[in-house]
Amino acid sequence: MAEKKPENGGPAAARLRPGPFSTDPDLEPKIFYGPEDTFDVSCEKDLGEPGLYPFTRGIHPTMYRGRFWTMRQYAGFGTAAETNHRFHYLLQHGQTGLSTAFDLPTQMGYDSDHPLAEGEVGRSGVAIASIEDMETLLEGLPLDRVSTSMTINSTAAILLCMYVAVARKRGVPDAALSGTVQNDILKEYAARGTYIYPPAPSMRLVTDIFSFCSERLPRWNAISVSGYHIREAGATAVQEVAFTLANGIAYMQAARSAGLDVDRLAPRVSFFFNAHNNLLEEVAKFRAARRMWARILRERFDCRDDRALMLRFHTQTAGSTLTAQQAENNVVRVAIQALAAVLGGTQSLHTNSMDEALALPTERAAKVALRTQQIIAHESGTADVIDPLAGSYYVEWLTSRIEEQARALIEGIDGMGGAVAAVEQGFIQREIQESAYRYQRQIEKGSRVIVGVNLYREEDEKAGLPIHRVDPALERSQIERLSAHRMRRERDAAAAGGPAPHGAALARLERAAAGKENLLPFILDSVESRATLGEISDALRRAFGIHRESA
Repeated sequence: MAEKKPENGGPAAARLRPGPFSTDPDLEPKIFYGPEDTFDVSCEKDLGEPGLYPFTRGIHPTMYRGRFWTMRQYAGFGTAAETNHRFHYLLQHGQTGLSTAFDLPTQMGYDSDHPLAEGEVGRSGVAIASIEDMETLLEGLPLDRVSTSMTINSTAAILLCMYVAVARKRGVPDAALSGTVQNDILKEYAARGTYIYPPAPSMRLVTDIFSFCSERLPRWNAISVSGYHIREAGATAVQEVAFTLANGIAYMQAARSAGLDVDRLAPRVSFFFNAHNNLLEEVAKFRAARRMWARILRERFDCRDDRALMLRFHTQTAGSTLTAQQAENNVVRVAIQALAAVLGGTQSLHTNSMDEALALPTERAAKVALRTQQIIAHESGTADVIDPLAGSYYVEWLTSRIEEQARALIEGIDGMGGAVAAVEQGFIQREIQESAYRYQRQIEKGSRVIVGVNLYREEDEKAGLPIHRVDPALERSQIERLSAHRMRRERDAAAAGGPAPHGAALARLERAAAGKENLLPFILDSVESRATLGEISDALRRAFGIHRESA
């Protein structure tokens, strides 16, 4: 006798284990899915083929059968020399792109010897205060052949100009440089907090970078619109898509208002998403985001060039899901999350290391994380077929459901006046906070299981795992190098008898900031005159003021 099919409701449901089974109450799944759940999904209108509008199934016709995603491990700690060593280590072990983390003072526009930088130099990333630091960071790296991603926002224009200046000193033309600068300030106000200036001048810097890259750096992504930090702050999958794309809309509108050609700009706009543990929900999230962005650019911005409609994205596995307890379990979590990114069609991927809930990764942990990507690529078979989960009743239902819910959120943000207004009114912050609170309460009550944290606990869970520690001497050496004013003394001595070149460059930058000219050439001039990151940021602080959170 054939076994009776389980029901989606009724008496049998009482014997089922309780949820939640999703990060979002609106995405809670039924027990099973069938054709009736996808009757409104059109293969032609909603799916298409890989490489064709609306790009649900991927942005390239061959995807990973042509070439794998870029394996881009995030690295940065201590001094530029220490991080340069880690870059070379990763490249030697098969990494195919660089991804740079900067310390908190660098992100906030302070030199390493500033009083507010004390205790933070080199802790959460590499300390970069001068063009000399950038030269050391990039020592021995083929800048015309390696793609470099820089996770930097408020000081993005300064770090980008330092990178360009170093390349020029080596004779590498601007047009040969490839990479990405994050340059996504709106998510800083909403979810992360490393902002400096008020929203209006910050958006001006964003669009100035757009224009500069469009004219001089044709292979450089001028922005990476980031949902990653929104998700890390506690957003659901739907909120990550909605808030990220709402920010993307705001940047496109700002670019158009600045006189830029959106059709020309959009192909160099990239995205940055999180990959969480719910594998199928994450796959559907990536597919929905790709379809939504294509439709948004066509419907709102009248983009017709297919290259402009493609949502190209980098993925990082979810740091917020890593546990200090039984840290080896994080290898499994990262593998699941990386698999979701690959099944969802990512263009590049960073896999977190097992020890990152405890400290910056050791070399061994970073290598295991990289090997995770390589095993998925070469051994799992998931890269052999494009969009292999297409046609799954559940995945297609979930893709459409995420799009529907995210579109409704974006419409609400439009009603407030757009993403900038929604941030200023505190709407996005409150939505994220409420989701984070709900998720944490589920963990505390035990309805959401975190293995090793609220179930299957063990004694001595942290024992035996080697931890990477930043040597305090690295911070002292960085501060001494700057505080001794060796670099400053040399540049000032060269200007003896006349106005210091860096001082004149900074004065020109400050005057330009009071006007409407593109600031990147003035920042580049200041960098090449050996002004420090802190000095350049201070010039802009004097012109723009600083932002105080009021939401």
